[in-house]
Amino acid sequence: MARNKRPIQKICCIGEVIIEIVSDDGVNAKLGVAGVTFNTAVYLSRILADTDVSVAYCTALGSDPYSQIIMKSIYAHGIDTSSIEIGDDKNPGLYAIDTDENGERSFTYWRSDSAARTLFQAPCSVPLEELAGYDLLYLSGISLAILTPEVRRNLLHFVSGFCKGGGTVAFDSNYRPRLWESTKAARELNREMWRLTDIALPSLDDEIELFGNRNQIDVLRRLGSLGVEFGALKRGALGPANLTTCQKAQGLPTVAEVVDSTAARDSFKAGFLAAHVKSKGVRECLKAGHNLAAEVIKWNGAITPIQCI
Repeated sequence: MARNKRPIQKICCIGEVIIEIVSDDGVNAKLGVAGVTFNTAVYLSRILADTDVSVAYCTALGSDPYSQIIMKSIYAHGIDTSSIEIGDDKNPGLYAIDTDENGERSFTYWRSDSAARTLFQAPCSVPLEELAGYDLLYLSGISLAILTPEVRRNLLHFVSGFCKGGGTVAFDSNYRPRLWESTKAARELNREMWRLTDIALPSLDDEIELFGNRNQIDVLRRLGSLGVEFGALKRGALGPANLTTCQKAQGLPTVAEVVDSTAARDSFKAGFLAAHVKSKGVRECLKAGHNLAAEVIKWNGAITPIQCI
């Protein structure tokens, strides 16, 4: 990782935006727009709206009506759309959320041929080199998993140069086994990304599942061996911990109400990153992420009403 990082004025989140179906009563449902890195981008845009920092999103969409719904949603959230590719022969992915009485969610996906899987493939209207104009790139393991092996290699090569040039990279492994062709491929790509990452935002359960670690000490030891020096370990109900010291942030409020935990992790990352952009220390970043997630999970769906955050 490069040590001399330039100030963060332009952020770009990379990944997939998909149509979300949320059931109201088991019979009726409503449509939304969501996605792991997109959810983070939305909350980042809201938090940083009163600053000079801009937030953009990079993905690929089709020209169908649902892609247009997604594009309008991105724009309505104040997110820059100039790094979005538009094609004619693909549609966005789709997923449905079901939540139990404890607010825990399960998903059903239809995304195997989504437009986002063509991102950065030639011919493309947004080549990787255009991302060099941003100061911070945020992507997840899902951002990598949906791409072809060749495009993944190209992306990692670009990210390496981006880091050396003073750019900042934030990453979360977000391990979803069904999206990867093999566990081996997922492990190799994630190791390479952790070596390039400036702000690491892994989840304990994802890291244990992917790498077979026994506990958080093993996870932290492995990440440290890859050069990870800054970030947060998301631990669900245990609360976030400083990635390098494993110390839980002090004074965090207890989460008493959980309606839907869909975007808990995504909103945490937005709170943490926004605080970092504002030059807050790691303790303040942990608290900001936790407080945002605690509010988001009081609402159904990934994106809360705008007046709430």
